[in-house]
Amino acid sequence: MMLPYAVAIWLFLAGLYGIATTRSVIHLVSCLLVAQSSTYVLLLAIGFRSSATAPILKGVPPGTPMVDPMVQALALTDIVVGATVSALILVFAVQAHKRTGSVSPEKMNKLKG
Repeated sequence: MMLPYAVAIWLFLAGLYGIATTRSVIHLVSCLLVAQSSTYVLLLAIGFRSSATAPILKGVPPGTPMVDPMVQALALTDIVVGATVSALILVFAVQAHKRTGSVSPEKMNKLKG
């Protein structure tokens, strides 16, 4: 029962290590996606119920254990937000590459304020 939580912690720490040690914006985005995938695993672990059915009430007798639909909605929202943030960071990386010729943060001297 504790395995999904351990996997979520491991994914978060692996993504965080990659974010801290990266030298490329593209690698940063991929590490951010790995760290965010830990939230998917965590949400699914929280919402999991053994022997539970999908939250469709038609033809199901009262008292039947069901999975919480709010956790599923939060996981889907998390996926959409992650995809949007990743796309935005990648657009910024493409624009920075057009201006400086590199996606390495150390070589982006023209972008410093």
